[in-house]
Amino acid sequence: MSKKSNATQAGPAKVEVGSEIVTVRSNRVVQNNTTGPAEIVICDGKIADILPKRNWARPSGEKILDVGDLVVMPGIIDPHVHIYEPGQPAGEGFTSVTQAAAAGGITTVVDMPLFSSPPTTTLYALEKKLQSAKGKCHIDVAFWGGIIPGNQAELLPMLKAGVPGFQCFLMATGVEDFSHVCLHDIHVAMNELQDTDCVLLFHPEQEPSHSLPVQEDTMEYSTLLDTRPYTMEVEATITIAELCLQYKIPCHIVNLSSAQALPIIKDARQKGAPITIETAHHYLSLASECIPPGGIYYKCCPPIRDKNNQEQLWAALEVGEIDMVVSAHTPCSRDLKDLNNGDFLKAPAGIASLQFGLPLFWTSAKSRGFSFHDLVQLMCKNPAILSRLEDRKGSLGPGMDADLVIWNPEKEFEVNKNIIHHKDKPTPYLGFQLYGEVFATLVRGRLVYLNGKFAPKPEGDLLVTERKMPTRVSSPYY
Repeated sequence: MSKKSNATQAGPAKVEVGSEIVTVRSNRVVQNNTTGPAEIVICDGKIADILPKRNWARPSGEKILDVGDLVVMPGIIDPHVHIYEPGQPAGEGFTSVTQAAAAGGITTVVDMPLFSSPPTTTLYALEKKLQSAKGKCHIDVAFWGGIIPGNQAELLPMLKAGVPGFQCFLMATGVEDFSHVCLHDIHVAMNELQDTDCVLLFHPEQEPSHSLPVQEDTMEYSTLLDTRPYTMEVEATITIAELCLQYKIPCHIVNLSSAQALPIIKDARQKGAPITIETAHHYLSLASECIPPGGIYYKCCPPIRDKNNQEQLWAALEVGEIDMVVSAHTPCSRDLKDLNNGDFLKAPAGIASLQFGLPLFWTSAKSRGFSFHDLVQLMCKNPAILSRLEDRKGSLGPGMDADLVIWNPEKEFEVNKNIIHHKDKPTPYLGFQLYGEVFATLVRGRLVYLNGKFAPKPEGDLLVTERKMPTRVSSPYY
């Protein structure tokens, strides 16, 4: 370990956070098929070349970051992050979210449409969000749109303006301006979006077809599980799979918590459905048996399920049945959580974890035989494909954005409030011992985070690229 320590101390002395780096050197660079010594040459924010060690240029200069044995890999892409700006000043905004992301080795996040005001369900709302984000982002940010009843005329204009796809809910969201859709609404939207390259994101819960038991002690986590049984996910997944097979529009299931839904998705894929799945760090790291009474910081929807279910999710990751792992970062202020005095049914849902996604995953994954390449597939490459960014992000190679995370997979640390950069500190991970400390993060060659410090000026890009429009005129759905 002394060699790693010396390299870590020697490298940063030559650069300052905020610098434009021209070369990154490491003995452990994770490329497509190998992990080994390499020098990444950067020009104008892009990777110009990746050289083997024998071809490294000499001598070292101030713009060269030599990190010894630290791991260098593509920056993480998190396609499921809730940002409360504009319109929600008490919530977490672009500045704190993107700082926390940078500290966690994340170089791109995709903002969900739900919690801003207005929510991103119209072209006007998207423009307001872009105005709000301008000049505040320490990393790159893309944006999902939303589908609600009656907004089908807004979908193609938002797509043309740069969103890669749209999220919808099959049951009540609890957000006044973001109503859930019925089957008719989805058919109308999917008919409108045929022959585009967009993706539809579905929250996998719908109202159960059977009555739920009467609830008693609402401070017990089992009560929350009783109100959000796995059957709600199974029934929603059946609906999503049928729609995907009918329209052949790429569909993505967010927040998958129940392994009971996996056979439905596997069957739909075998029949030709272009359907992908994500699960979240909390479903892989937390289990219902360990959630204390009144532990409302563990509340999310769908809920965290038992250890046996968690093992099935890990098994599905190992064989490629789950495509990616995300944070589903949904911060909530202590005041709002504590107002409900430990009542699982009244407390708002959401877990803050954005900064700790990499170590959360690696701590559990390394003992299960997952490699650095598996990590890149699940947290870089596949999220880039989902977000329609794979032509520039998610892997290392000439012409790609020089988005890098530099980290020490052997370094253990404790999660405490002093190191959390989210605006709202409450998280179920306080006190966790994790492996995988992030040392530095580069976005398009710029050192945005270095050993606890951030670049003085946020210079992240807002990723809006004009999308393919349908060449046909859509006919009304009846």
